[in-house]
Amino acid sequence: MKKLSDITQAVRSELGIFDNKFKLALKSRVPLLDKISYYIVKTKGKQFRPMISLLVGKMIGQINEKSYSAAMLIELLHTATLVHDDVVDHAYQRRGFFSINALWKNKIAVLVGDYLLSRGLLTALENKHFDLLELLSVAVKEMSEGELLQLEKSRQLNITEEVYYQIIRQKTASLITAACSCGAKAVGATEQQLELIALFGEKLGLAYQIKDDLMDINQDASGKPKILDIKEKKLTLPLIYALSQAPASQSKEIIKGIRKRSEDPEVIRNTLNFIFEYQGDKYAEKQMHLYRDQAITYLDSFEMNESKQALLDLCVFVTERHS
Repeated sequence: MKKLSDITQAVRSELGIFDNKFKLALKSRVPLLDKISYYIVKTKGKQFRPMISLLVGKMIGQINEKSYSAAMLIELLHTATLVHDDVVDHAYQRRGFFSINALWKNKIAVLVGDYLLSRGLLTALENKHFDLLELLSVAVKEMSEGELLQLEKSRQLNITEEVYYQIIRQKTASLITAACSCGAKAVGATEQQLELIALFGEKLGLAYQIKDDLMDINQDASGKPKILDIKEKKLTLPLIYALSQAPASQSKEIIKGIRKRSEDPEVIRNTLNFIFEYQGDKYAEKQMHLYRDQAITYLDSFEMNESKQALLDLCVFVTERHS
């Protein structure tokens, strides 16, 4: 498996230009906002979505100013949703750093998220990239609906596999799909290419989220699983499948434990053992690889070049990564 740093080589210079444009887009005349924006840039993640957007654009055509607008719009909206998510989830860490709400409290965090969202919208409007704005607006709508659906179902603890896929398709895959579509649209992709690249993004997004769910129950670098989903009463694919395979009475006991004592170490241990006993992890891995392989097939009709190879390598990275 190639490292992410190796995969990004195909758009290394483009990502450098993007970084500079992203920093400029965050600048404000309000000192507090400037300070927080600097912190956001300093603690930024892997920039997975803008990288995908640029790779798709470079695979299909020539990177241009619209390509950078697309990547910026995606990253600004994605960062805005992360800031808001941390407030909703009462999360005080993000990528090993303190979250915005942990350092500056909820009210400021919400306003910062709103500012990032507005900067994304203005990026599209200033350049009259209404087609990109439409794609991203649909994605944000989908993400919001997915999060609300997950919250609703978490209260009831009755998520079916079908509902699970609906949630992750909206919550995670929609923005990866938009990143692919915007990257393609920016370089003048044909309707057929846009259709194929959107399907690629959706399948890759599904595989990405299932991998996240698997990492939550498997050992990380510390030798322990994070098990945040169980603590937060989120039913993910490994557990959903195990519940469908176990005797009804046993499944009922597991759900009862999660509903009443989701943070109890004994409940967590029992739930993990239950998942592994009924091979929920194995089933989720199988589904993850299925979606990854489907994503790869949607790239078949595109001409091979350095960026296409990077996207193929990225598909493997997404399902084999450890963080």
